[in-house]
Amino acid sequence: MAKPYPREFRDDVVRVARSRDAGVTVEQVATDFGVHPMTLFKWLRQAGVEAGDKPGVTRAESTELREARKRIKLLEQENEVLRRAAAYLSQANLPGKGSTRS
Repeated sequence: MAKPYPREFRDDVVRVARSRDAGVTVEQVATDFGVHPMTLFKWLRQAGVEAGDKPGVTRAESTELREARKRIKLLEQENEVLRRAAAYLSQANLPGKGSTRS
C-alpha cells in the first residue's frame, strides 16, 4: 500500500484545485502535483464534506465512530468474561452429591 500523502500537502492541492483558473482541469492540477486525478477528486469530495457543502461523514465523525466501535468490542468482550465467570461461580456454589448441607 502506498504511503499516504501528508495532510498539509493534501490541503494545499485541494486549495489550488478549488481556486484554479477557468479552463484548468482537475486532471491538470493533479498531474502538476504528481497525484492521480481520482485521488484529487476524492480529496475534493472529502473537503466538501468537511466544509459542510456535501453530505457525508467527516474525519472527526469517522474517528469517533471507529473509537466507539473499538470501545463496544472491548465492552462486549468484558461482558462475555463476566457472563462466563457468573456461570462458573453459580455452578461452584451449588450443593453437589455428598454435600453436608441440607
